[in-house]
Amino acid sequence: MHEIRRFYEFALLGLTFFAGATASAQQTGAPWAYDGKTGPFNWGKLDPAYKACSEGKEQSPIDIRGARPNKTLPKVEFHYLAGTMTLLNTGHTVQVTPPVGSYILLAGTRYDLVQFHFHHPGEEAVKGKLPDMSLHLVHKSADGKIVVVAVRLNEGNPNAVLAALWEHLPKTVNATGKLAEEMNPAGLLPADRSYWTYEGSLSAPPCTEGVRWIVFEQQVEISRDQLRTFAALYRVNSRMLQPTRGRKIEASE
Repeated sequence: MHEIRRFYEFALLGLTFFAGATASAQQTGAPWAYDGKTGPFNWGKLDPAYKACSEGKEQSPIDIRGARPNKTLPKVEFHYLAGTMTLLNTGHTVQVTPPVGSYILLAGTRYDLVQFHFHHPGEEAVKGKLPDMSLHLVHKSADGKIVVVAVRLNEGNPNAVLAALWEHLPKTVNATGKLAEEMNPAGLLPADRSYWTYEGSLSAPPCTEGVRWIVFEQQVEISRDQLRTFAALYRVNSRMLQPTRGRKIEASE
């Protein structure tokens, strides 16, 4: 944990690319950033709508350890469709919006895939070790409940599916990109769908709680060049780990 904390302190002090970051195109509350006076330590003070960021009791991300096996956990059924993706540089991350129609089924409830985005370094620590990057696929049910599926990305072989997205990464805030060819977000998922799960929050303002997290145990590889390409845009766009506060963490297998 001390190594993680020192990493964040060093990275935030050295962060220059988005120092004084501007609000994203989708900003609805007070401007926030991953560094400086509007960084994570102050999110809860920036806007009453961000109150949960400082006062919430079930915040994300967390360090996953001591997960209890639960063979009764439901299988996550992925019903993702291939389509043309739209990319947006929000000023906080690169967000990808898929065509309408992709969804997951979890315990009989449908959650539509709203968007997916990336964090560097990754946010989901496992026994104190952070991944190189994280992919978050955000889903919402008809009654507004949120499920985030997290994929841990670590340096290894080139990722062919990400390569198609990386060719269209918008380089400036509010800039957009669009894939000329269709892609299926399912190609970003690991082959083994075993997962850890816990109750948490959005990991960025407004830090809304009541979010069900599904974190895949198997990692997905991404090349060093692909990591560097994203890091050139966002050297640090991840939140520090939050207290677990005795929350139940379960493993599907």
